[in-house]
Amino acid sequence: MASLVLADDVVDARLSGVREDADGFSLLAPDGTGYRADLVPGVLSPANPALAHAIGGRRVVAFVGPTVGRLYGEALRAYLEATLTPGSWTVHTIDTGEKNKTLATAERACALAKAAGLDRHGVMLALGGGIVSDVVGFAASMYARGIRYVRINTTLVGQVDVGVGVKTGVNALRTKNMFGAYHPAHASLSDPAFLGTLPVREIRCGLAEIVKMAVILDEELFGALERYPDAFRPGGVPTPPEVETYVLRTSMRLMMEELCPNLREKQLARLVDFGHTFSPVIETAGDHRLEHGEAVAVDMALSACLALRLGLVDEDACDRIIGLLTRIGLPVFDEATCTPELMARALDESWERRGRRLHLVVPTAVGKATFVDDLADVPREVLHRALDDLALRARRAGEGVRP
Repeated sequence: MASLVLADDVVDARLSGVREDADGFSLLAPDGTGYRADLVPGVLSPANPALAHAIGGRRVVAFVGPTVGRLYGEALRAYLEATLTPGSWTVHTIDTGEKNKTLATAERACALAKAAGLDRHGVMLALGGGIVSDVVGFAASMYARGIRYVRINTTLVGQVDVGVGVKTGVNALRTKNMFGAYHPAHASLSDPAFLGTLPVREIRCGLAEIVKMAVILDEELFGALERYPDAFRPGGVPTPPEVETYVLRTSMRLMMEELCPNLREKQLARLVDFGHTFSPVIETAGDHRLEHGEAVAVDMALSACLALRLGLVDEDACDRIIGLLTRIGLPVFDEATCTPELMARALDESWERRGRRLHLVVPTAVGKATFVDDLADVPREVLHRALDDLALRARRAGEGVRP
């Protein structure tokens, strides 16, 4: 369960990789970094030792967002009271939402930890979704030059994406995740039962990240989503529990396997950046009107149309990708931000951020993807035609700008 560094130099490549067991997944990267992502039913039950074991008897400062605090704050306090020494823990609420994913929020978390007497052997605990995990993880990476943190992932995005990686960060300088650190969680615990209280919109955002992994790596997973586009969604067409377990575990495994060889992003060409070239501008230029997963969905749809225009994918695969996103209920076009000027700016900013190489991920089939590496490989007229094509597809699907 712990995050550790086994050695200062690289480990034997034969030992590195991702291993799955009944409880979750262990990752050992070539640089020696190791950590786990565990599925823990009943994680806040005082009878369940997983969280107490992760804390290891250390002093704890815990953080929740307002909604999670209302839903699970009392259960967290009851757990800590039942399993830890009196006076060794505190629970605090921090603001969530992309507008609050800032250096100021991370600094406030550090200030609360200091006021609570957290020392270098202490633990910061994040209970919530990706934003709480990112902010608290970044605060832990800075506090006293780095302390342990534990995350309990309550959202689908948190369980299949944020909760299985090592990145933390906050938005700054009008740029998503401008400040951050690679700081593996000491333990990352996901309870599938949390998904039952999520709003439909948050489920869809999590499904966007799952579609991402299916498009680039796994046609079988994509097919499962086509058969059950209402997976994890309360009130939707019921999905067999074993299918949801398969989707959840497969998504976690695929993400960890893809991250493992390049954990700290020494190589800037990454397949998991599918959906993350245009989406930062879609989010920020739209003043975060679209959630992250919704912006990723629009990005994936645009990238599929670009691949079609560039002759890299056929019409059938493009139709399947955009069709699945639409059936899930995700947007595939946003009139306010999907303009030639803004999307060209997104390409320019990605090119600069990725070492002056574009590394745009596009599908070549369902389950396979490649890179378009140079700006010159995406002529502006091709981008314009792809945007027109996507707008037409969205209208045909009854799409539009989503709230």
